Amino acid sequence: MKKKAILIPITALALAAGSTGCSAGTAPGTGAAAESSAAPSPAESPFAEPQSLADAAQPIVIEDQAVPLYSKPAGSYVRTPIASGTVTYENNLALLDASNMGEGYIMLKYLGSNPKIKVQITKSGSTTYTYDLNNSGVYEVFPLSEGSGSYQVKVFENVSGNQYSQAFSQDVNANITNEFGPFLYPNQYVNFNAASAAVQTGAAVCAGSADQVAVVADIYNYVITNITYDTAKAASVQSGYLPNVDVVLAQKKGICFDYAALMTAMLRSQDIPTKLVVGYTGNLYHAWINVYLDGQGWVDNVIYFDGHDWKLMDPTFASNGNQSEEIMKYIGNGSNYQGKYSY
Repeated sequence: MKKKAILIPITALALAAGSTGCSAGTAPGTGAAAESSAAPSPAESPFAEPQSLADAAQPIVIEDQAVPLYSKPAGSYVRTPIASGTVTYENNLALLDASNMGEGYIMLKYLGSNPKIKVQITKSGSTTYTYDLNNSGVYEVFPLSEGSGSYQVKVFENVSGNQYSQAFSQDVNANITNEFGPFLYPNQYVNFNAASAAVQTGAAVCAGSADQVAVVADIYNYVITNITYDTAKAASVQSGYLPNVDVVLAQKKGICFDYAALMTAMLRSQDIPTKLVVGYTGNLYHAWINVYLDGQGWVDNVIYFDGHDWKLMDPTFASNGNQSEEIMKYIGNGSNYQGKYSY
């Protein structure tokens, strides 16, 4: 029996970037509380019995806390995604390699001939990420940005307009053992390798950087100094656009997506977990970055420290606004940024 195609509209993504309460009471040794003669019985007492001296004298092991230290790579450190082939799912139209979900990514390739393909990756109860997929039979890398859990991976073929029929579907359970993996490996949106000019430039820029904060500041300053905003590109960019970080570096200009992808690639190649975040700044669909710093954790919307306070460093606005006080005040207010997707 011939199955009827399910038509599903998919709208393309647009592109643009404890205090403690102390109540007043009677002073110790005075008033009614001090004059109370009956001590509470053990059953009534709100306090546990004190530990015996014999028990207290027993030694216990308390491990020293390790100090988190950033080990700066000599040059760069680029992780390479691999389609190992140990865990795969396929039909005649798509092949999913889930061998390295523990590192926070999957790899997918289309086996058919339709020129327009979409991928949807959804963690149970969370956001659906929609991507384009090439039709050349080459693997592409997709991050499991939402962490461990159950994911559904679907591939769709275009029928007409924004109508798509489902070509492949697979549920997978991801146990991500490297929590930073999704934000250290290259992927479709942040695409680089060891030979990338962006990686080589990042290594040169950070050759003298002493620590993570210095690496972030040096890369930030390099990008805003050497890359200018491409207004013509911003006016003509089409849905499905993917940054090419080496082209952006060579042309020395780009849109917000390009700025964020270039800086993300550079930082990841310096072994700093970095999220490329897409969301809204006011009514603008925009892109920016978050970084993970040892001893700080994830620093959202922030990539530089001025010695006193963390400052938000959205690379597009900082560059285009020439770091004016008004622009810096705006991008330093995290409430102006509402992230929707992390890559």
